[in-house]
Amino acid sequence: MESVDTQHSRPDGAGDELVKANGKFAEALTAVERARGALYDVHRLIGDADEMLDDVVHGLRESGHPDLADTVRDELLGRNVLAGRWTFQLVEEFDSGYYAAFRGLEETVRNQTMDGRRHVFEAEMKQSRRTAGRPGHEAAPQR
Repeated sequence: MESVDTQHSRPDGAGDELVKANGKFAEALTAVERARGALYDVHRLIGDADEMLDDVVHGLRESGHPDLADTVRDELLGRNVLAGRWTFQLVEEFDSGYYAAFRGLEETVRNQTMDGRRHVFEAEMKQSRRTAGRPGHEAAPQR
């Protein structure tokens, strides 16, 4: 099958199942990337909530509820999200553990089976779905 460009062409000897497996691995990595983004969202949202508690404590204290202010300060302000961990520690552990292993292995598989070429499956899908010769359906950007 014709390719979008040489960077996305199927290496010699790479069969359909191998191209499909690499495409699925890239898709799985995309899901992990999205999960990583969600984890960073949690990190920021929890951080924002913790900072908002300063206003809660101040408002309770100023409105004559010092005992409640102290309870919120002592029980929630700066509390661990999970045992012994704030969210920055979750992000760091995820990044250096699961995420690094996943990215590294996807790259290893791609390097050993696709000569390091990314998105070969998608490039072939593009070629099979586009209408050659139609504006907006070019195989690659015109230079």
